[in-house]
Parts: sequence; structure tokens; C-alpha cells
Amino acid sequence: NALAVPDGTCLEAPSSTSPCPGIPLRHEQQQGQPSPAQRAHTQSEIRTSVPTQPGTYLDAATPTPAHTQAHIHSQYLTPTHAVPPSPWHAPPFRGNTVDPPKILSSPPAPLSFLSILIPPSPRHHPVNSPKMDTTAIRGLLAASLDPDADTRRRAEIQLKQIEEHPGFMDVLLEVLQNEQDNSVRLSTVIYIKNRVNRGWEKSDHNPNDTQIAEDEKARFRDRLLPIMAASQGLVRQQLIPVLQRILHFDFPEKWPNFMDYTMQLLNTNDAASVLAGLQCLLAICRAYRFKSSDGDNRVHFDKIIEASFPRLLAICNELIAQESDEAGEMLHLALKAYKHATWLELSAFLRAQQTNFGWCTVFLQTVSKAIPASAMADDSYEREKHHWWKAKKWAYFNLNRLFIRHGNPQSVTNTKDEDAVRFAKEFSATIAPEILKHYLAEIEKWVAKTAWLSRPCLSYTLVFLDESVRPKEMWNHLKPHLQNLVMHFVFPVLCLSEEDIEKFEDEPDEYLHRKLNFYEEASAPDVAATNFLVGLTKNRRKQTFEILKFVNAVVNEYEQAPEDKKNHIAKEGALRMIGTLAPVILGKKSPIADQVEYFLVRYVFPEFTSQQGYLRARACDTIEKFEQLNFQDQNNLLTIYRHILDCMADVALPVRVTAALALQPLIRHDIIRTSMQQSIPTIMQQLLKLANEADIDALANVMEDFVEVFATELTPFAVALSEQLRDTYLRIVREVLDKNKDNGEDEFGDYLDEKSITALGVLQTIGTLILTLESTPDVLLHIEAVLMPVIQVTLENKLYDLYNEVFEIIDSCTFAAKGISPTMWQAFELIHATFKAGAELYLEDMLPALDNFVQYGAGQLVQKPEYIEALFSMISDMFNDNKVGGVDRICACKLAEAMMLNLRGNIDNYVLRFIEFAMTVLTAQDVKVKAYKIHLMELVINSIHYNPILTLHILETKGWTNRFFSLWFGSMSNFTRVHDKKLCIVAIAALLSLKADQVPQSIAVGWPRLLQGVTELFKTLPAAMKNREEALRDDYHLDAGTYDYGEEDEWAEDEANWNVEDEPEEEETNEGRDESTAYLEFLNEEAQKFSRGVDDIESEDDLGEDSVLLESPLDKVDPYQLFSATLMKMEEEQPQFYQSLASHLTAEDQAALQGVMQKATENAQAAQLALAQQQGAAPVNGGAS
Repeated sequence: NALAVPDGTCLEAPSSTSPCPGIPLRHEQQQGQPSPAQRAHTQSEIRTSVPTQPGTYLDAATPTPAHTQAHIHSQYLTPTHAVPPSPWHAPPFRGNTVDPPKILSSPPAPLSFLSILIPPSPRHHPVNSPKMDTTAIRGLLAASLDPDADTRRRAEIQLKQIEEHPGFMDVLLEVLQNEQDNSVRLSTVIYIKNRVNRGWEKSDHNPNDTQIAEDEKARFRDRLLPIMAASQGLVRQQLIPVLQRILHFDFPEKWPNFMDYTMQLLNTNDAASVLAGLQCLLAICRAYRFKSSDGDNRVHFDKIIEASFPRLLAICNELIAQESDEAGEMLHLALKAYKHATWLELSAFLRAQQTNFGWCTVFLQTVSKAIPASAMADDSYEREKHHWWKAKKWAYFNLNRLFIRHGNPQSVTNTKDEDAVRFAKEFSATIAPEILKHYLAEIEKWVAKTAWLSRPCLSYTLVFLDESVRPKEMWNHLKPHLQNLVMHFVFPVLCLSEEDIEKFEDEPDEYLHRKLNFYEEASAPDVAATNFLVGLTKNRRKQTFEILKFVNAVVNEYEQAPEDKKNHIAKEGALRMIGTLAPVILGKKSPIADQVEYFLVRYVFPEFTSQQGYLRARACDTIEKFEQLNFQDQNNLLTIYRHILDCMADVALPVRVTAALALQPLIRHDIIRTSMQQSIPTIMQQLLKLANEADIDALANVMEDFVEVFATELTPFAVALSEQLRDTYLRIVREVLDKNKDNGEDEFGDYLDEKSITALGVLQTIGTLILTLESTPDVLLHIEAVLMPVIQVTLENKLYDLYNEVFEIIDSCTFAAKGISPTMWQAFELIHATFKAGAELYLEDMLPALDNFVQYGAGQLVQKPEYIEALFSMISDMFNDNKVGGVDRICACKLAEAMMLNLRGNIDNYVLRFIEFAMTVLTAQDVKVKAYKIHLMELVINSIHYNPILTLHILETKGWTNRFFSLWFGSMSNFTRVHDKKLCIVAIAALLSLKADQVPQSIAVGWPRLLQGVTELFKTLPAAMKNREEALRDDYHLDAGTYDYGEEDEWAEDEANWNVEDEPEEEETNEGRDESTAYLEFLNEEAQKFSRGVDDIESEDDLGEDSVLLESPLDKVDPYQLFSATLMKMEEEQPQFYQSLASHLTAEDQAALQGVMQKATENAQAAQLALAQQQGAAPVNGGAS
């Protein structure tokens, strides 16, 4: 189990004579021998003061200079305690020895930061807060557990009132420290956790909670670790998230001695203290796991690693030889700490050859360790929860991560870090083959059934095999074992287990959830096995033939075996295996694509009528996997269609569901689509029934596709269909709400995640159905009333996950109807109430629907001023709420724009406020987000278009006129979208329509700039219109019928030879970046963004054509004709004023304006011609009358 280093020496776990300190693991301390952790919180401890900067770590092996030792303050020293030993002089592990733990009597080591003792007991900190009655609060904590509900409620109310008083946290810690009753201790620690979550640092979730005072926080930090070290079981588990939260906000600035105490715990020879130290180290590693090397934080963390990981490695080396559950828990925590410490980057210290060999030796020894009997519970899921199996899981994970992220030369192709390249080369040459050897040894035991492997261990093994396919060095090691691996390891993992078959028959819902929800089961061994097969056949194409030979052997053996000897599970596994390879088998230039139809007819068709339900389901699934096969014989397609329809009426739920999913892609074939036209109402009924039996979100996708493709056939059934979809949705939501009521808030989120995906799919189907009914307003009106309960239940119960789809339904109804019904005005009131109830940040999702209310309900809004006020209040809230950022306020700007464009002449009293919102921000700060700045300016530009005289009056009164016009014309090149340019043009046209005496004196001198600005806009308008056309074309470029698997599935000429044995396989020369490398680089970039914060993510400059699909009154405006008419009117009515403006234009600008006039004439003539053609065509259509 040792790794050989290049110089021939071996790195093994240190022997018992090693200087690495040991931890005797015992279930309890002997009488009279309290542990250091227990002493830490029951009496005053010494603190030796080393005059170094807080958080500065001295080299543990370097003696503290004599002059430093001389400065240790004598008042901290007492004759009753010795300075603790340095970690470098501690004794070896002694296993479950009967000797009591003791502080060593060996000479004290040179002082370093590692030898600083526990901070002084909190009782030495004066509490400057009013004295709280500990006994009374302890009584309330006990009463909060009382069986009587009224007693509990009264106690909780009193505790809630008291918690805001200074000193409350001190009292909770007193109770926790001294309490004997476990239930009261647990109640106390839960109060501590909740108070820290709400009161340690202000958050958007709890903006009104009283914050804990800084002096109380300081006392709490000092007391937390000693109490945590002395706690056990559930109490300690509850304290870990408390520690995590405090570290997140306070380390290192406010808690510089945290690592000192952590190291002191790790350096004791007491199991409970070391366990606490490991939990502290894990917490700090978790806190830093997303910090990248481009910040100071990572440098700080690298020092922590360098100081603490030698001790951690020594502990691991000793733990591997242990058998106790406590040792398993410690090893689990230690390996998890390594996982978090290396999550983003591998520090230079851990990259060092000796250090890395040491850690990899620990991981490999853990992988190979025979698990103690105590960790082998009967239930496999319970077994996997045991610490020993978790330790194994993280050993596999760390080895995989080291290879994939740092040790594979392909993963560092783009780096300039020479150390990283060197590390990858060394790792792939020396350690990676050793990992493969250990993994193969574990596989051998698993295949021989002499050892069991947990699901994570199987998955990580397959992931490593998958990653070993592409690099040439690893492929050479893997290739000789490949045939055995596929036959005896990958294939059995792919096959159904006894548990799967039991679930198929007894818990079909659970079976479907497990087999269809791949996003949740991404770490399942069978999914890892399919990924391995896909990676293998894509990167080593000729291996496809070997796998297909194996599949053929299995299906032929099944075909020839007598009925009572057929291995149904093997047949199911073989079909799953070939289905997995469908993209490769059907790839471009594939030499085997033309044989698939025969395979399906011979080996898959018979299983549609198999006695085994899981084989009928697999037949449907295999057809779905080969959806892109172009059948030569159309009769085979009709046979499949008939079988699929039969399976949709099968007795087994999984068969019905897989049949429905297989039918979806078949509609690309004309013959099947034509056959379905007659049956589609019945099929939709079956799908709705299925959706109520199994909450599978994929079924909603099938229904949505069918509603779109068979819109004409389904229109007569649209109302009934919408009623059934509504009922399905309401059932799912009721289940969510009932579950919430039963379980309280803690479990609500997870349950909603599981159910909401299905509910979301139903809502999307409803939305698609509505859009198909645009030409049938009567049906649409009926459907609006049918769907009102859907809107109501979602918004009133604050099902945030489903808001977007519900707002889309309201958008679809109002857009398709091009008007607002009384039912939809009810929906408007609900949207407003939802917004006011705390959904401000959902304004972006609400906006399309609100835009429709303003655009298509303008006439009604004018009659309902309270609705206009409601819209304005939403905009006002967005500008007055400090929590709302610039990006969200853009939505408020868009809503204000919709009001000014559609309600011209009816909202004069709101224009002042809109201008104030914009100019207050524009004059007070330099707005960095360009999109936000543009939208703020457009609020004022819209006001000019709405009423130029009113707007200029407001700007003059407030002293903003010059400031605004300077901003506007200085930013003209930033108005890049068609909508922006049109808005600026119509606003300038409105200003040029003013009489000379209506122009304020303060800006009259700059009035010629209007013509200069507008010529610039017209010069760039054609390019903007072209960009918009391309954006629209991209949005609608969805041709599902011509799906292509892509170039990566294309077969090269030399890969099409079946006789693999007759010629050696040429090695791939393209050892460039593969998918996983690219993905890792992407994750790294995202994590670095995360570690830097979001400030620089919001500096997006490109507005994009984000409004191309939102209709606007400006869409109907021809800017050329409008501006031409404005100039002609001005020239006619105010010739002198016009001449004075035009005289400032350059020859180029004058030519541009002439071009505008000419384009206006052409557009007018084209419009007249189109109108004449339309009028001329009218008698033809109605000629018979």
C-alpha cells in the first residue's frame, strides 16, 4: 500500500515509533482524569502570549527566539499547568489502550503559535450587560419542551422577547455548559443556532432582527470552542453550523486565535479533543473552499494548510490502522477537510512531492482497507452512512479530484504555471497508474463477492476509469483490462438489481423517480457506467465493436435459451447498454447504423410483449434512444406505433410512462404523425391520467409538444384539456401545501423542489395551449376563467418557484386575446397584492404581463385611476427600496415607459415623479451599469415624448436641464438598439415641434445640437435594424426535425473496420482539451467570480436586443416619415428658427438629413402601394356577394 517515489524510497504510514503523536481512542475518560477539553471550560486555563501578529503563523519547526520567550507575560503562567507539548514531540497512537490519557512529561518544545493554550475562561471577561436570571431562562427553555401546547407557546414568546436583550447569549452558554438534562441542552443549542443565524450578521432574509452586540460576540467566540470540544452527539452537531457561520463573517479579522486553539486541540492525546479539532479544521477548510489564488484570502489559507496539514497527515496515518467507530469518524472528517482544502486549488505545499505522496498513500490505504464489522449494517443505505464508508468515499473522491483537476496533463494545457505542469506529469507517471491498480484490485474483490462496495465507491471508480480513457499513458494501463471490466464490472452495474425489480413491482413511483431523474441520480453507479461507455466509444471508437459483440452474445444467448432458462435481467442490461451507445452508433459515417433497424426488429420488438414488465419498459426506452434512426421499412414504424400505444395501456406504471416518453420523438415521422391525428384526444387523456399517477416532469414535456404539434386537432377539446391540466396542477400543489403543514418549514423546501418541477411542466403545457388558441377568442375567454384557481393558489400561497410560469400564463392570456377580460383584471389585482407582499424582486417575471395590461387595457386603465396608482406604486417601491439593485430597477423603468407610451395625456401627475426617480440617481452618482444608466435616461426621454413642455418645465424648476441634455447627447452612441434610437428620434422630433419662445433660455444656445444628434441616430439606425432582424431570426431558428448529433459523433475513415484484431489500433494524436477539462475550467472561472463577489459581474455593457419580443407603440412608428413631417412643418411655420438651426450642420449632416427625407418619401409611397393592393384584393375575396 506504499507509493514508491522516484528515488526508490517508499512512503508508508509511520511506524509506532514515529514521532507523530497518537490519540488513544476510548469511549469514555477514566474517573479522575478529565480531558483537556473538559478542563478547558471548567477552570481558568493558562494562555501564553507569543508576540506575533494575529493570524501570522510561525514555522512549527523553528524555535522561538530567546528574546521572544523572555517576553511571555508572567501573569498568565500558573504553577498548576505545564505548557502543552509541541506536536512534533507527542507520542504515537496507542489504540484502545486501558492507560488513562495524560499530558506528557517530556520537556516542552520550543514555543510557536501551535503551542498557545486555550483562551482564558469567559468568567474572566467582565460582562457589562444587565444581569440576566440564568435559572429563569433555563426554566423557559425546559418549558418550551412541555407536552402542553399553551405552556410551550408562552415559553417561546417569552424567550423571543428576552433574546434581544444584551447578555442573552452568555446565559444560553451557561445553561449549555452546566445543564445535565440532555433535552434541555438540545433545546438550548437550537436556540443558540437560530439566534446566531438571525442575529450575527444582518441579512436580507432577516432585516428586522436585532443584532448581537460586538462585545457579546467576542465573549461568545471565546467560549464556543471549549464548550464544543466538551460536547457530544447532537449538541456538538448543532454547534458546527454555528461555528461555520461565525467563521464566515469573523475569521481571521475578529477571531485571529481560532487556528491557535484548533491546533492545540489537534495536538492533545485525547480523542474527544482531537475530534473537536478536526471539526474546527474542517470548518475553516469549508469557509475557504471557494477562495482562489488571485486574492489575499487564499494566501492566508495556504499558510493555514502548511501549518496544520502535517499534523493532519500524521493523525490520518495512525487512524488507518484503527478499527473503532471513533477512528472512522475522525478519518472521515480529516479526508473531507482535504477535499475542501483542494476544492479549487492545490497549494504549493500540498503539491510538494513528499507531501503529495504521503497523502496519496493515506487515500490508497483507505481505499484498500477492510472495513470493520461494525460498519457492515444489513441495510445498504444505512451502511453507506457509517463513517468508515464515508471515509472511503472521500478517499476515492480525493484521488479522482487530484487526477482529474491537477494530475492529468490535459487539464493543465492552458496554464503558464510550470509547477502545475510538472506536478501533472509526475502524477500521471507515478501515482495515477497506482490508483488504477488499487481500484482494479477492489473491483476484483467486488466481482468475486469477497468484498462489498458502496454506491459512491462504485461511482467514483467508474469516473476514474472514464477519465483514464483519453490520456495515452493511462489508456495503455487500462486497455488490457477493458474486456473483463466491461463484461464483469460495467455490465453488472448497468443491470437491474433485486432491489430495482422489487421497486418496479411494489413501488413503481420510486422506480421511475430513480430511473428517470438523472439530474438527481448523477452520482449513481449505473449512470457513471453509462458515462464510461459513452466516453469510451467516443474517444476510442473501435471499442464500440467489442461492446456490440458482447451485447450480441447476450441477446443471442437469451434468444436461444429455453423459456425457463432465459436470463431476463441480462437481456434488459444488454438493451440498456446498446441504447446508451445510440448517439455513437448513429453518428455520421457510422459503419453500423444501417444494421440497427434489423437489431430492433429481431431483439427489441419481441420484448414489447414480454412477460417481464421491466423488459417491456426497456423495449420502449430503446426505441426512444434510437429516435434519430431513419427506418427503411415504414411498416416497422407502424409496428412500433401500435406496440407503443399498447404499452401506454399496460398494467405496469413504468411501462406506461416509458411508452409515453418514446411516443414523443416518433412524431417527427410523417407516417406516425398522420396516424396520431385521429387518436390525439385519446392519447392526451391517457397522458393526463398518467401525469396524475406519476409526478414525472418529462410527461409534461410530452404533452406540451403534442399540444403544439396537434393544435388544430385539440382545439375542440381545449377547454376540457385545460380543466384537466388545472386539476392535475391543483392536486400537486395541495400535496405540497399539506406536506408543508405536516412537516414545518425545515422540510418544505426539499419537497417543493421535488414536486415543483412536475407542477412547472403542467404550467408550461397550459401556456403552450393558450398560445395555440389565439384565433379562438371565445374559447380563450372560457379558459381564462378555468385557470383562475391556478393563478390564485400559486400567488396566495407564495409558491415562488412557480411564479415565473404563472406570470407567463397571464402574459399568454392577455397577449393572445389582445385585450383584458374581467377575469384577467382579477389576476392584475393578485399580481399587485403579490408584489406588495414581498415579491418585488419578481418584477422582471411580472413585466411582460404588466406590459400587456397597460398596452391592451389602456382604455380601461383610464377609467380606473386606482389601477394606474397601483402600477405607479410598484415603480415607486422599486426606487425607494434600498435592497433593490440597478438591474431590478431597469424593470421599473420599462414599466414606467409602457405607461408613458400607452397612456399619453392621462398620467401628467406621475411624469414629475418618473423624472425625479431618474434624475435623483443620475445626478447623485456615476451609474456604472450601462444598461441601468440608459434606462434611467430613457425615463426622461419618454417624458419628453409624452409632453415636451411639461418635461422641460420640470427640468428647469429642478435645475436639471443642462445636466440632462449633456448626459443624453454625450451618451448618444450608447443608444444601440432600434427601440432606443426610435425613442430618441421621436423625443427630438417633439422638442423640434416647440415654438422658439417655448425653448428655455438656459439651453436655447444648444438647440442646434438636436439636429446633429438626430443625424447621428439615423446614420446608425439601419445597422441596428439589421442586428434586430438577426436576433429575431436566432430566436426562431428552432428546427427540431433536423437534429444532428454533432461532429463529435462522426466516425473517421479508419474507425469503420470490424476486424479490430487484425490491425493495431492507431493511438489518437489529439491529446488536447477534452470536455471534462473545458468544464473544469468553466467551473474554476465561475468559482473565481464567486470568490471575488458580484460587483464586477454586474458591469455588463451590452444591452442586447432584450426587448425584441415585447410589443411597443413605437413599433408602428416610421421614424423617417415622422421626422420628415416634423422638419417640413417647422420649415413652413418657423422658417427663421429652422434656418438658424440648419446653419450649424456640416455638409455631411445636411446630406444625411436629405437622405432621411428621401427615405421618408420612399416609405410613404411603399405604404400607399401596399394599401392600394390590399383594397384592390378585397372585392376578390368577397366578390360572390
